[in-house]
Amino acid sequence: MQIEFNPDEIIEVQKYVSKYPEKRSALMPVMWMAQKKWGWISPEVMKYISELLEIPLSNVEGVASFYTMYFKKPMGKYHIQVCTNVSCMLRKGDQIYKHVSEQLGIGNLETTEDGVFSLEEVECMGACGGAPMIAINEDYYENIDMTKVDELINNFKK
Repeated sequence: MQIEFNPDEIIEVQKYVSKYPEKRSALMPVMWMAQKKWGWISPEVMKYISELLEIPLSNVEGVASFYTMYFKKPMGKYHIQVCTNVSCMLRKGDQIYKHVSEQLGIGNLETTEDGVFSLEEVECMGACGGAPMIAINEDYYENIDMTKVDELINNFKK
């Protein structure tokens, strides 16, 4: 697989770079673009971004390893994050996580055999007022319960 942005994506990278006094400041949005394009931040993608932004590879690796939003391995088409922090836990977030895990037959940071779903237990997603909550890709679902989770999963299976 060829790892490079197309001309339109390069223009977008240049827009990010132009917003900052140093190229390395555009690292996070460029990594997000890369993850959206390739599904995860592989070592090859890290090397490409390092060269593109003219920064040390160790800077890219450091950001990739620090922030959980960047996947270091392929994830499912639908990445389900279940919050189990205090507010969500008090409203059965931990039970929802266990339920999803059992429904899909996968554990934390695992992907179903068909590559459709991956699962992640997360600490806090900033939606305490709507606890318990889950996210599927970039969409939040608040005040969730087992029935709603099952409906969501079934809808994404279609």
